[in-house]
Amino acid sequence: MNISDAWGNVLLGIGWFVLIYMILVISFYTILLVTSMFQLRKSYQLDDWEPYEELLHLSQTKPVSILVPAYNESVGIMATVRSLLSIEYPEYEVIIVNDGSTDDSLEKLIETFQLVKIKWVIRQQLETQPVKAVYQSKLYKNLLVVDKENGGKADALNAGINVSNFPYFCSIDGDSVLERSAFLKVMKPIIESDGDVIASGGSIRIANGCDIESGEIVKIGLSRSPLVVMQVIEYLRAFLMGRIGLSRHNLLLIVSGAFGVFSKSWVIRAGGYAHTVGEDMELVVRLHRFVKEEKADKQIVYVPDPVSWTEAPESMKYLRRQRSRWHRGLFESLWIHKKLLFNPKYGSIGMVSMPYFLIIEFLGPVVELTGYLIMIVSLLFGGVYLEFAILLFLLSIFYGSILSMSAVLLEEWTIRKYPKASDITKLFFYSLTETLWYRPLTVLWRCEGIIDFLRKKRGWGEMARKGVSK
Repeated sequence: MNISDAWGNVLLGIGWFVLIYMILVISFYTILLVTSMFQLRKSYQLDDWEPYEELLHLSQTKPVSILVPAYNESVGIMATVRSLLSIEYPEYEVIIVNDGSTDDSLEKLIETFQLVKIKWVIRQQLETQPVKAVYQSKLYKNLLVVDKENGGKADALNAGINVSNFPYFCSIDGDSVLERSAFLKVMKPIIESDGDVIASGGSIRIANGCDIESGEIVKIGLSRSPLVVMQVIEYLRAFLMGRIGLSRHNLLLIVSGAFGVFSKSWVIRAGGYAHTVGEDMELVVRLHRFVKEEKADKQIVYVPDPVSWTEAPESMKYLRRQRSRWHRGLFESLWIHKKLLFNPKYGSIGMVSMPYFLIIEFLGPVVELTGYLIMIVSLLFGGVYLEFAILLFLLSIFYGSILSMSAVLLEEWTIRKYPKASDITKLFFYSLTETLWYRPLTVLWRCEGIIDFLRKKRGWGEMARKGVSK
């Protein structure tokens, strides 16, 4: 099959652009991988428990308000509450914010934990939808439930901040289950920093396939679903490679909404959570911006070991919806704070972190999709184009599969959450297939998120849950 010289030059020009882009991205990720490897190994040469044991003494810790926004979380909320009530931490309160649920979430909570209405003076530091009632458990005095009119996740978190008593708060998803020592570990950098650390995030892992009873992890395992296994690998790569490397130099722009601790005073000064799709990332970017403008020396860190287990989508329909929404939220946060991009006034956040998230994380799927299309066209035309297609394919394997495989090995080398050798072997071999099927799907879904943003699509979309706890 022949191709005109003009179209051939265009094809090769775009192809070379994709090739150079992928080489740069691979180089950047390799640097993150090496940084993460040394950082993790350095951390895990220390004893796994002893450094945290002394934090159990009340004088050493800072009290925390745990906020759980819940909208129609009837399936998973009970396990989450039980998990939170059994954590190892000296002083904390659990505040469930029922954001106008239409299911039986509130009724279940009232019945199970013997909730009674109380008079509670709410300090309206952040504007929210009206609060209808505040309940307190007769069984656990540190358990509060706030019933309010629906306003979305950001509104629910702001209401929780208004109700909370303590100087630090932690946001937890309504379907999350925490390991018992997770809070001691995620609070350690805050306690030791003497106020210099204003936010600390932990790792999120996939609970599908684990045995969870009464809100506690009994046995860690893998789901039988290939789609879920690939999400496990994706999470390992995102947290163990990306966030450790960025956190090392205070470049972190995401503290997961499923498990993150924040200084309440700084969040209130920054204006609280905004009503965006990616409210967790937007808040972190705004905190960085606020800190730079105040000329304060503050840090936002990631701690790899404290783990919150959460339910992952098991169907293409809901995973597609989730990834599209995440990418929409990413661009929304970048767009709101576009003033920071390549702005030396904001230091490394403006010159390194924001460009990284724009050029690599946001535009990456567009370039990858272009690369896949070029590979297909090149295969059709053969000749020199066939060699170019093979080169692009080999690079895409390294970009996807090899880096993901490295993240799996990094997990086994350091944290070792998966005790079975068969689980690690399964993760390892699944990671080698990523480029062949899973990554192209996520690329398409993330590109769909860009289109949704341009179409000004709003809202989260329905996410079905089965629950992960017995």
